[in-house]
Amino acid sequence: MSSNNANARAYWKENVKYLLILLSVWFIVSYGAGILFKEALNEIKVGGFRLGFWFAQQGAIYVFVILIFIYVRLMNKLDKKYGYDKDDSNLNDKSN
Repeated sequence: MSSNNANARAYWKENVKYLLILLSVWFIVSYGAGILFKEALNEIKVGGFRLGFWFAQQGAIYVFVILIFIYVRLMNKLDKKYGYDKDDSNLNDKSN
């Protein structure tokens, strides 16, 4: 196996790991806080609204947007780690 191929496999393996972790967090927040733990969270009020209701209506969306920014930051670090943060001239040379 070539060095580039092994590098690409390691890159995608780490990328998929990040995706699974972040999507799991989003699932737990949206499904767990908005549906499963709604009754327990409704005992807490935020800005006059019950916390379970707030998570179901807005909280999951806010968490998703925050996770997008976290994913961008993680991917920028991952690109630098594996050398994919350079310009696209290397990619264009291989396609010709």
